[in-house]
Amino acid sequence: MRAMIGAIVYLAAASATNAQGAEIEGLWARADGNAKVRVAPCGSDICATNTWLKPGTPSERAGDKLVMTIKPSEDGIYSGEAFDPQRYLSYRITVKVEGDRMSTRGCVIAGLICRGVDWTRIR
Repeated sequence: MRAMIGAIVYLAAASATNAQGAEIEGLWARADGNAKVRVAPCGSDICATNTWLKPGTPSERAGDKLVMTIKPSEDGIYSGEAFDPQRYLSYRITVKVEGDRMSTRGCVIAGLICRGVDWTRIR
């Protein structure tokens, strides 16, 4: 009986996790090959921290962090705010995770200037 209850609790937790969206946490490589980041919880937020940068990459350093206050809105899509403490800038951000692929899109100045970046999960 305990094993059955344990299995039900496990399946319910797994279903809740899947309903909240694809797994954003982990190591990711930027599509241009210039950076790698670790996406992980930091307090009640999610942080993307540079773990490696191609030598000569301007204006970025290993250890730089982007603090994201994001929530899943549909399967694999997260949206909310991001704060870059190195540049003291805030962004509207949307993150889409599909398996081992992730795309991010951040906008500033009321959505007038936006930039998208593609990522691949590092296994």
